[in-house]
Order: sequence, then structure tokens, then C-alpha cells
Amino acid sequence: MESAGGIVLMAASVLAMIAANTGASGLYGYFIETPVEVRVGALQIAKPLFLWVNDGLMAIFFFLVGLELKREFLEGELSQLSNVVLPAVGAVGGIVVPVSVYLLVNGDDPEGFNGWAIPAATDIAFALGILSLLGSRVPVSLKVFLVSLAIFDDVSAIVIIAIFYSAELSTAASLTAIACLLILTTMSWRKVMSVSSYVFIGVIMWIAVLKSGVHATLAGVALAAFIPMRDPDRPDHSPLRELEHDLHYVVAFGVLPMFAFVNAGIDFRGLELADLLHKVPLGIAAGLFVGKQLGVFLLCLAAIKLGVARMPKGANWGSLYGVSILCGVGFTMSLFVGSLAFENVAVSQEAVFDERIGISVGSLLSGIMGYIVLHLSLPKARN
Repeated sequence: MESAGGIVLMAASVLAMIAANTGASGLYGYFIETPVEVRVGALQIAKPLFLWVNDGLMAIFFFLVGLELKREFLEGELSQLSNVVLPAVGAVGGIVVPVSVYLLVNGDDPEGFNGWAIPAATDIAFALGILSLLGSRVPVSLKVFLVSLAIFDDVSAIVIIAIFYSAELSTAASLTAIACLLILTTMSWRKVMSVSSYVFIGVIMWIAVLKSGVHATLAGVALAAFIPMRDPDRPDHSPLRELEHDLHYVVAFGVLPMFAFVNAGIDFRGLELADLLHKVPLGIAAGLFVGKQLGVFLLCLAAIKLGVARMPKGANWGSLYGVSILCGVGFTMSLFVGSLAFENVAVSQEAVFDERIGISVGSLLSGIMGYIVLHLSLPKARN
């Protein structure tokens, strides 16, 4: 089923919330905080389990995103300029307006200011999962629009993480990462077709990036750029497409559900109205639910009316608005950016807010409202 990945992701999120709010909360806490250490001589990587997921498994997710980006720009929908304009314009609105809404609420709060990028993200797995529940009523062009917009969102998230959420750089580790990039460039220039060779260098690069202070998931995106699209000796064989196909199952049924499980365990016990109305979760929820739909839809409306872009084939204004609302489902990507934005606050015992509450509320409202609008605006299914 096309919606299977989204359904598994939802199930993992619900399971985490149940575990965090029942007698199993202690076991859940011990599980995600389990120390995991890898040591080879003087090289040591020691982190709790949830950071191995966030820094390690999510690098695989971003590697897949990088593969999709390369394929789409070389041979896919994004290789044609006419298909790029509308989702690109929508993505700009879907970043600028939610960030503006968040800063309107938190601009004067030094503690909450760092979370400005959280409502700018779109969770493509969740959004597509909800969209696929409507079956054949959804025109293919509308799915392409959503996927393309989410890809631009992912690119923006990668740039934001690289610039704003990286720590002080380590010179030795940074030089090692640069050396890996030069090796990968040479391999690509010499048309090396062995994917395992690229992955081996990529793992070394991931360790170097992890130690450098730049967020380790960026190594996944960088590695994807070097995976060969075509084998000159076998024109019908694409190493990139083959690897992308294999990784889809790993990411959809392993990486993303595990990420959701270790990050979505919000303890709602003792939750008060003041917790929901704190500036940080309130700004995130408003950014996702209000800012996303307004930013995406209004800029797409302007682009179509001005003749810069065209309406997706088979879609109407109602269905375009419904998809714009679905873009506010930021769940896993917003959780990921939130874990970076408030990394220091998360380990502090004085934390007075939980950004995950705003992410959950904003994403839930966007998912429900987006589904309702699409259900009402799309053509009825034929018997």
C-alpha cells in the first residue's frame, strides 16, 4: 500500500506516546537513554540511543533524500522547469510565513528564538500517507506537487541545519571530511560504479562530520551527490535508482518509525493550559497550522494568477488548498530540527516548555483539516 509507510509512522508515534504516559514510562526512558559506545583505538563515539538514532539513522534518511533530489533534477519531474516553478514558489511561502508567525510570537524571547526553523519543515511521509488515504481521487499531478514542494523543504532544512545548527568546528575532523569529498569526487570522475566503495568512504565522512561540529546527517546528503546515475557499460542499469529503491523500505519501515518512537514520547500527565499556551509550543503550532497553509496557498495563488505557474492538471483551488494545509504536517522533520534547536535546553532541568507539544498539535490539526478539505473538494470516487 502507498500509505503503508505513513501508517507505520503514525503507529510508532502513538506507541511512543502510550509508553510515555503509562506505567511503561520508566522502561521507555531507560530505552531511549541506553548508552551505546563504539571505540576503535583512540576513536570513540559514545552517545545515548536516541542520539544514535538522530545523528546516525537520520543520516540514512537524508542520504535517501539526496538520492531522490539527484534523480528528480536529472531525470524526474524537477528536470522540467515548468514543473519546478509552482512547488518552488509554494516552498518559499511555506518557509517564510511560518517562520514569520513563529517570530511574531517568540521574537522577543531569547530562550525561544532559536526554534524559528521548526515550523518551516514538512513531513513528506506523513503528508503522503494522509493524501494516499483518498486513493485514486487524488490526481497524480497533485501528488507530484506535494512531493516536489517537500523536496524543496528538505533542501531548505539541510541548508538551515548546516548554517544555523552546527557547533564550533574541529579543524582536524573538518579536513578529514574534505579529504573524503575529494576522494568521492575522484571516484565519480573516474566513473567508479561500485556503490559499496562510495558507502565505505561515506561512513568515514560521517564519522568525520560527526566529530567536526557540523551536523552528521549532512554527510548523507553529500554522499548521495556522488552515487552514479547511469552505468556507461550497462545503459539499462542505474546504481542510484537501485539503491534508492532498496533504501525506501529501510527508511519507511525502520529509520523513520524508530526516529518517531524515540522522539514522540511526550508525557502529557500533569499537562496544564499554561504548558500549551507557552510561547514556544504556541508559536510552533500556529506556524505549522496557520503559517504553512497561508504561505503555500497564497504564493501559489499569486503565481498562477500572474501566469508564472500553472495549476496542477486535474486539481482545483479547493484541492490545492487542501494540500497546502497538509504541508503543515511537520512531525518528524520538525522534531528533528527541534532536537537541534533546543539541544541545550533539553538537557537542562530548568526547561519550562516542550516544543514537541506544539509540533504534535500543529501537525495533528493540519492533517485532520487537510484531509477534510481534500475529501470535500476532490471528485467523488467511482463505484
